[in-house]
Amino acid sequence: MDFTFTEEQQAAVEAAKAVFADVTPDAVPSPALTAGAVAEDHDRPLWARLAAADLLGLTLAPEHGGAGLDPVALCLVLRESARVLARVPLLETSAVALAVERHAHPRTAAALLPRVARGELVLTAAAHGRTGHEPADRAVTAHRDGTDWILDGTQTAVPWAHTADLIAVPAHTAGGRTVLALVPRGQDGLDLTAQYSTSGELLAELNLDAVRLDEADVIEADGAWDGLRDVLTTGTCALALGLGEAVLGMTSQYTGKREQFGHPVATFQAVAVQAADRYIDLRAMEATLWQAAWRLTHDADGALPVAGDIAVAKIWASEGVRRVVQTAQHLHGGFGADTDYPLHRYHAWAKHLELALGPAAAHEEALGDLLAAHLLG
Repeated sequence: MDFTFTEEQQAAVEAAKAVFADVTPDAVPSPALTAGAVAEDHDRPLWARLAAADLLGLTLAPEHGGAGLDPVALCLVLRESARVLARVPLLETSAVALAVERHAHPRTAAALLPRVARGELVLTAAAHGRTGHEPADRAVTAHRDGTDWILDGTQTAVPWAHTADLIAVPAHTAGGRTVLALVPRGQDGLDLTAQYSTSGELLAELNLDAVRLDEADVIEADGAWDGLRDVLTTGTCALALGLGEAVLGMTSQYTGKREQFGHPVATFQAVAVQAADRYIDLRAMEATLWQAAWRLTHDADGALPVAGDIAVAKIWASEGVRRVVQTAQHLHGGFGADTDYPLHRYHAWAKHLELALGPAAAHEEALGDLLAAHLLG
């Protein structure tokens, strides 16, 4: 595999840096100071700027108004967005749009995707939560009624659901298959209940009561849900990397200025060793992220399925981002806990990313299952 970024991927990074240059986490209230969500809506002016920079259709084909790039390019842009805690559903919209392009009926793709690339449609996915002991793909059931589909069940912790136009909901059929339903936010039978992330963002519990959808709105292709989940998980690792790099940079600046005994605390061996350990975490997060994104892009053969590389990346992302923000809090002293200082917001977002789409322990278990199947096979 080759981790050298192409000119097109590097151009996407430069475009993203220009768009996010004016974004500052200082403008977002601390989740500790709000009674509910830090904001009811995503950052629509920023969303419009992303559309104007052609960053909302990165992975879409040119015939759908996209740039025809790959998940690696998307992860590069997501890393830049996380550095400033950009409040936009870029990951969810991009991942669902890619699933639609790959697996939906061509007429559905042609109707939706150009509007996504222009920033006119916001998409999200009900992939993070579960009800009781049911995983995300079994919390909702789907059955046929003539040519229509009927959906019932509950999904929790759905990001951006209150403002998204379409919500991709995995649903379990009696035959043991998982279909991917594209549910309009105002669909009859769909009810949204407010929930809140550790980052202070507004989430939703989706309650589906006999929601009826046309067959064109349900993707039945094998692998549609698995592919969507893989892109979402890999993108979450990119967000964790960008956030962690920003936090380590903040820590470096602070410890370089903060003096004790007449010297910057960054010159103390105990401080330097802790910062170096976190740098190693970030490099491991980066290496495993690009391996997973590269496997997604090239569908290359490996000792394990691509799910194994994604599990490794998410293990490092979850554990690594947690250690980075914890060390940052420690090295900032009491200043790091001040809710007026941006580190508090980064810490809250890091906790959300650590647990999103499964904590490290869940992916360690999945990786163990894959290794066992490989050895026994």
